[in-house]
Amino acid sequence: MNKVATNQSLSPRQSIAVGITLFSMFFGAGNLILPPMLALQAGTSTIPAMIGFLVAGIGLPVLGIVAVALVGTARELADRVHPLFSSIFVAAIYLAIGPCLAIPRTSSTAFEMLVPLFPQGAPIGTIRLVFSIVFFAVAYALAMHPGALTKLLGRITGPALILLLIMVVGSSIVSPAGVAQAPQAPYDSAASIQGFLTGYQTMDLLASLTFGLVIAENIKGLGVSDSHGLMREISRAGIVAGILMALVYCGLAQVGASFGSVMPHATNGAALLTASATLHFGIAGTVIIAAIYLLACLNVCIGLISCCGTYFAETFGAAGPGAQTRILGRIPYAGWAAAFTVFSCVLSNVGLDAILTFSVPLLSALYPVSIVFVIMGMAHRACDRLPLTWPWAIGATTIVSVATALRDAFFAGTWLPFDALPLASLGFGWLLPALCGAAVGAILSVARATK
Repeated sequence: MNKVATNQSLSPRQSIAVGITLFSMFFGAGNLILPPMLALQAGTSTIPAMIGFLVAGIGLPVLGIVAVALVGTARELADRVHPLFSSIFVAAIYLAIGPCLAIPRTSSTAFEMLVPLFPQGAPIGTIRLVFSIVFFAVAYALAMHPGALTKLLGRITGPALILLLIMVVGSSIVSPAGVAQAPQAPYDSAASIQGFLTGYQTMDLLASLTFGLVIAENIKGLGVSDSHGLMREISRAGIVAGILMALVYCGLAQVGASFGSVMPHATNGAALLTASATLHFGIAGTVIIAAIYLLACLNVCIGLISCCGTYFAETFGAAGPGAQTRILGRIPYAGWAAAFTVFSCVLSNVGLDAILTFSVPLLSALYPVSIVFVIMGMAHRACDRLPLTWPWAIGATTIVSVATALRDAFFAGTWLPFDALPLASLGFGWLLPALCGAAVGAILSVARATK
């Protein structure tokens, strides 16, 4: 008989399993590559750079998980602005981090790490096609049971990934390849700020707004059903995932810093990890790195297919309210998941570079808005007492971030009035408009209440 949670709370073992599940859903190829490259370039300034990185790469996503848990779902959070805005914004997040970017990249990235293992002259194009079909077929089959992700990611693939990472990081700690060097640009000044901006590139905050839906289903499957219990357990899962990510990030940074005197001009973190594993384990190290990337990418792929399929099925498909009257009302979860899987499989083989050109600016437009949502979500009770702060703060942020993203996508280098705003050169030109919008919204809310 399976043990389930009692008194509307999970046991410590169950909480850890759910936390590892969330960690596995977050931790993809990008999370592996960024820390070692940061440390290589930051050199002796790695500690302040990593502090900034951890704040943006872990602090914001964990706060995102908690913020969504406090209000229910990402839709409920965004509905405070306007229902139409909520529909567009949340759907854009799911599509951006799902089939239009992250899902197809999981297959292509995992395959690239396997290429060194193939013999010279192998038909790479054909092998890539076969690999992607098998990869996505496995991911789809496992994603067909989104409520059972804790058993798979939390107890099998997640721990396996952590074990492999421990092997690579541990060998580098015991026998470092070299020593850290003087900081390189851009970490040679304001290393902590540059580290924050690098952590910003993980885009995990967007994922944090979406993963809560599937994590909640897993927690319900373990016996917790009341809203307070769900909020508490989702928050705990976020904290466990955050701790695991911090430990792994710091370990990967140590690997990168130790190669400062060995590969000072390396161009990406994957090369550093491969070199470290090969140095300590020989050809077996190359296999270990390939296994790490394969597991990390497969875990993320399964999680994203589950999240996107669940959201679109519940919002637009057969599981949604009034589904019988909707054009898309007859498409169940399996149909949405299959559509996203097939689309991602095709995209991973043809046209990925082109769509990345437009997907990255899309992410840049969504991220500042998400940050403001998370901050306001953490203080939602106070903001709800001044309800106009939501549309004004989010609206101002959206205008600046969308305009800047469109400029970067289609008219790179063109000057915008927003470029004159404080911190615009660091990518935070939206901050002052968000604060001003919140202030205007608060004043208007008070004025309306006193009428």
